[in-house]
Amino acid sequence: MPQEVCRTCGLPSEICICEDIAREQQEILLYTDTRRYGKKVTIIDGIDETEIDIDELASDLKGKCAAGGTTKNGRIELQGNHIDKVRQYLESKGFPVEVR
Repeated sequence: MPQEVCRTCGLPSEICICEDIAREQQEILLYTDTRRYGKKVTIIDGIDETEIDIDELASDLKGKCAAGGTTKNGRIELQGNHIDKVRQYLESKGFPVEVR
């Protein structure tokens, strides 16, 4: 049974390092915004959608923060102020994070 080989790095799929490298090269900006009626929204911006599955990451963050949210224009928006939880989660996954 032949092993699948990654088209980018040429390694077998089981030990492919492309996603790890993509995470390290991201420049993620994390900040809050105030919406209608004074509601806070945590915004995660700067994720390269070609390398990282933004919908899967958004789903993980929504579960981690127990909050609703969406993806819009290449960024993730979570309902509420979750700066600390999101920063810790992203850094544990290997993403460099800048908080503004």
